[in-house]
Formats: sequence, C-alpha cells, structure tokens
Amino acid sequence: MEALLAGFSHFREHIYPEQQEVFERLASGQTPHTFFITCADSRVMPELMFNAGPGELFVLRNIGNIVPPYSNHVGGVTAAIEYAVGVLGVSNIVVCGHTDCGAMKAVLKPESLDGLPSVAAWLRHADTARHVAASHGHAHASDCLACLTEENIISQLDHLRTQPLVATRLAHGTLRIHGWIYDIAAGDIRAFDAATGRFAPLLSAVDGAAPEATPPARLGLLTQFQDVAA
Repeated sequence: MEALLAGFSHFREHIYPEQQEVFERLASGQTPHTFFITCADSRVMPELMFNAGPGELFVLRNIGNIVPPYSNHVGGVTAAIEYAVGVLGVSNIVVCGHTDCGAMKAVLKPESLDGLPSVAAWLRHADTARHVAASHGHAHASDCLACLTEENIISQLDHLRTQPLVATRLAHGTLRIHGWIYDIAAGDIRAFDAATGRFAPLLSAVDGAAPEATPPARLGLLTQFQDVAA
C-alpha cells in the first residue's frame, strides 16, 4: 500500500499538473479510439506499451484475455463490448494475449485448477483453442504453450465476431479487429493476419500496413448481388 500512496503522490505533484487540461476535458466524457481486451497479468501494461494518454484506450482485463461467445447469459465482457462498440463507438478492438501466460498454462494442466472452480469454469472458454493446439502435436511443453497462446487469440476473435454489434459493424466495414501476442521478454508483438492465417511481427510490414484479423466488409457486396437479382 505504501508504494501505491507514493505513486499517487507523484501523480498529484507531477503528472496531473502537466495534463490538467486533459483531465478537465475528460471529466465530461470519453472518446477512446480502441477497445483493448487483454489479460489481467500484471506484466501487461497497455497504456505504457502504446504510449497512450488518458482517454485513448478503453481497457478490459480478465484471466486469459477471454471473450465468451454471445449467448442469452450476460456477463461483464459482453456488456463491455456492447458499450464500447454501441456507445463509445470505438474504431478498433484488440484482443491481446502474452507469453508465459498463467491462464494458458492452467488450460494445459487442468489439475492445477483443483480448488479453483470459478477459474476452471471461466477457462472453459479456451476449450476450442486447447483442442486445436493439441492437434498440432507439439512434443515440447514450450512449443505447446506458444501454440495454445496463438490458438486462444484466434478462438477469442471467433467469439468476438458473434457479438451482434461487432458483427454488424464488421459487415459495414466500420470496425477493425486485431489479435496480438505480446512477448514480455522481447518487448515485441506479433499480430494475427487473417489473410494468411498466421501470426506476423506487428511492425515488420513493408508497406506500413500491420497484419489484421478484420474480415472483409460484406454489406456492399450483398447490396450489389441484390441489385443484380432485381
């Protein structure tokens, strides 16, 4: 607690005065450009990683950067997605996992969750990723963990697209989605490329365009087909 109090004192004395106008403006509302869904792991710090100021990122953290598929059961993640997309009007959604993820290690070793029934139930949302990763047939534990971390991102992106407001805006081409894995030791990020089905370095694109998981917009094409049919 002493560290928190010292940190807040530093904020009040140095950071707040430098950005007082920003905080006063934000007091009446927020317009973040990106909804960032990531793991609760303390080593993942989105605002620090992306040099983001107050009001730029709408961040949701949970164990395993899970996005449950849409259903009649409403949870905090579903509600946050609906609010970010429908009210805040974010332009991007990022699902970001990371190396050495304790949640993914637990998915690989379910017995480690004995006595943690809520965590075990939550991580069932990673079951698809576990089955797909197992089909890769990796012999080494580190390779299996890395593979599961990737497959979990892909699986959660699939779940994300089941959210009605997300699906609608993707169809209109007004929302972009991204699946990233943060390498803690290297300070680097790999991004899922929907065009190739693989992860690639986020900043290595020759043309400056980062890999994306965004599917093609469909409504324009559907309208054309309808016009032709008519």
